[in-house]
Amino acid sequence: MNKPQLLAGLAAFALLSTPAAAQTAPEAVAEAALKRAPVFDGHNDVPWALRERVGNVINGFDFQDTTDTAKPDATPPVPMMHTDLARLRKGHVGAQFWSVYVPSNDDESEAVQQTIEQIDVMKRLVARYPNNLVLVANATELEKAMKAGKVAGMLGMEGGQSIGSSLAVLRQMRELGARYMTLTHGKNTPWGDSATDAPLHDGLTDFGRQVVREMNRIGMIVDLSHVSEATMKDALETTKAPVMFSHSGVRAVNDHPRNVPDSVLPAVKANGGVIMVVLYASFVDPAAREHGLARTAQKARLDAQYMGNPAAAEAGLKAWDAANPAPKTPIAKAADHIDHIRKTIGIDHIGIGGDYDGMDAAPVGMEDVTGYPALFTELAKRGYSQADLEKIASGNMLRVLKAVEAYASAHAGDPPGETPVAK
Repeated sequence: MNKPQLLAGLAAFALLSTPAAAQTAPEAVAEAALKRAPVFDGHNDVPWALRERVGNVINGFDFQDTTDTAKPDATPPVPMMHTDLARLRKGHVGAQFWSVYVPSNDDESEAVQQTIEQIDVMKRLVARYPNNLVLVANATELEKAMKAGKVAGMLGMEGGQSIGSSLAVLRQMRELGARYMTLTHGKNTPWGDSATDAPLHDGLTDFGRQVVREMNRIGMIVDLSHVSEATMKDALETTKAPVMFSHSGVRAVNDHPRNVPDSVLPAVKANGGVIMVVLYASFVDPAAREHGLARTAQKARLDAQYMGNPAAAEAGLKAWDAANPAPKTPIAKAADHIDHIRKTIGIDHIGIGGDYDGMDAAPVGMEDVTGYPALFTELAKRGYSQADLEKIASGNMLRVLKAVEAYASAHAGDPPGETPVAK
């Protein structure tokens, strides 16, 4: 055998002995995965963006293209929306939990009304684009819609104040289309502790546990983003169906109270739940978190220094912002959270919950919903297989949804939870 033939033979042998994933460019692995399993994202705040920007008056609102929605000259400046039909397609989004978020407040009756208004606006938006969007009631309908090329939607309530401490309201929200509920948001509810409020209940109260059991019975997913560590543990101890974290990172990578501590991860695995990794820069990137803390401290100092002169305090903060720009978060920071979950509890417990239109900064290259392929390419570069990526994109979330529905179906004959109403 001459030298050219020998070299050709060795090259062929090397190719045959190289794993298939290594022979394929990461971009191609990501593209193949997202074509087979489009993203089922855990959290998008379009309904709240519509409330904030246009007061839910949407008959003339163009959701096909929202790239003209920025108002840089407003005070404060209004950024461009992250989401529209064209960009959902480009980002390979096949299913979306639309968050019917309302702010945490002490007036639960107001929160209930606002939540119904947010459900209404999302239903009206979907109805305007029947060839592109659809709201579905269950996993079977969701998979059918995805196969038909539509963005299948479900509604998720963000914050337990939206049920007004009433199991009856919880059940009726489910009838209106809500398929998950985040037990708290930024503040405690009367029955559960938030991650970002002073502890009041040491987790869930007895009624809070009853809420979890009733959610299991009616087939609503228990969402543990935003809740305290104690609430996470109480909910995981109580639930009989898998849970989700609709948009959270892990504290081992970025020690933010919104993220999931390692002490909770084994219980998530035992429960069969899924952590849908958030893309909010301050949640995924320690540098962005530190910048935010420094800015908060500076604002407090200026407010104290210029007490009675808010214009001076505002000018001082503007000057600080100019001298201290926020760090740019690389996509690798989000991937680090995924790596940690896989290493700790396995590939079957990872999803994606972007938090688009509910955040002010995302990783560079993921500034809007077109960015999912870039994240999956980064994961492919790290050795994730196409099968791994398909699980992260939508397979794991679909498994959780089906398990929650199966539990509810098996317990359809159980009596509803009851608590006495005030006379």
